[in-house]
Amino acid sequence: MTNGRAMYLAYDHGFEHGPEDLPAKSIEPKYILDIAAVGKYNAVILQKGIAEKYYTDTQYQKQVPLIMKINGKADIWKGGDLYPLQNCSVEYAEKLGAAAVGYTIYLGSAYDGEMFRDFGRIVEEAHNLKMAAVAWIYPRGEFVKDDVSPEMTAYAARIGLELGADMVKIKYSGSTDNFRQAVEAAGKTRVVLSGGPRLDQEEQFLEIIKSVIQAGGAGVAVGRNVWQHPKPLEITERIRKIIFG
Repeated sequence: MTNGRAMYLAYDHGFEHGPEDLPAKSIEPKYILDIAAVGKYNAVILQKGIAEKYYTDTQYQKQVPLIMKINGKADIWKGGDLYPLQNCSVEYAEKLGAAAVGYTIYLGSAYDGEMFRDFGRIVEEAHNLKMAAVAWIYPRGEFVKDDVSPEMTAYAARIGLELGADMVKIKYSGSTDNFRQAVEAAGKTRVVLSGGPRLDQEEQFLEIIKSVIQAGGAGVAVGRNVWQHPKPLEITERIRKIIFG
């Protein structure tokens, strides 16, 4: 994070969505890490296997901080009640050079209580190691009728604050005023936008980022809208200008 603002490059999609989300060069982790380093991202987000095999190159460790994603799910089960179990310890993430850990919570799942418990412990472990803890919080489940409504988005942000997250990653709730409600609900917990699937209209995505910043958000954790772009460093620079001015 720089001056309270954040531009993160996310690359946990191979785990979460499968190789079909990694077209052309994006299947190669080194390609993504090069974008993160040259594009001067504040952090790159990886699962542990990629970090073990690629991030340990001191070139990347010196150029871009690491946020280690320590849980995740495969994109096969389509039921609503999800509980992505932890697959990496905070201590091991720290040994691999991570500055922070990330953990997904599905608010509204029948198992959200278990995820709250797990993330509460993760926050304590991370803070004891002088690391940050980031919560991905996505409303999901039988009783969630609109996962990007202002009410649900603000609730997701508030859960991050209540659990002690240093930062919460949430979806866009449709307007600057709606997203501002989430930022206010998060209090001292920083809020970043989840970049989501690549939008066909580049300007639409950039306008969403402008809205997030106007609402008081810290920035964005973006993946597909950068590395699926034909000119990832050009779109990176446009995102940078919006976030950092």
